[in-house]
Amino acid sequence: MKKADIPIFARVVKKGVIICECTNTREKDNDITGHAEINVLREAARKLGSWKLSGCEIYTTLEPCLMCTAAIIESRISKLYFAAFDEKEGACGSLWNIPLEGKLKNSLEVYGGVEIDGKSADQWSDEIKEFFKIARNRIVKDKN
Repeated sequence: MKKADIPIFARVVKKGVIICECTNTREKDNDITGHAEINVLREAARKLGSWKLSGCEIYTTLEPCLMCTAAIIESRISKLYFAAFDEKEGACGSLWNIPLEGKLKNSLEVYGGVEIDGKSADQWSDEIKEFFKIARNRIVKDKN
């Protein structure tokens, strides 16, 4: 049975204009780096003609992991907004707080627990939890 990707999306915005939006594709592409944030950074760099995304903001439905947080910082994104906190892998306040450590050369303003596309952080969190509940049930059924 083919696995579905976690329902997370990310968006890059510059001067109030949406540059691009992407979702997770790790399962679909069998690519460990197929997180929504990595995908959207790649697409924004392609569309803007530079990997330096200064002046851009990124919005994502789940707190970025360590890999995505590092990529966001390295891309020179100015601000990060995320909805749901990720207690298991979050690197912007939950498990780690990489942007506030001050050890990296680029700064990043972080705003967590924000509403995105009319959904609260709790609503996004519930949607992701429901995805995993369904996925776990599917695994149990497949084993039986």
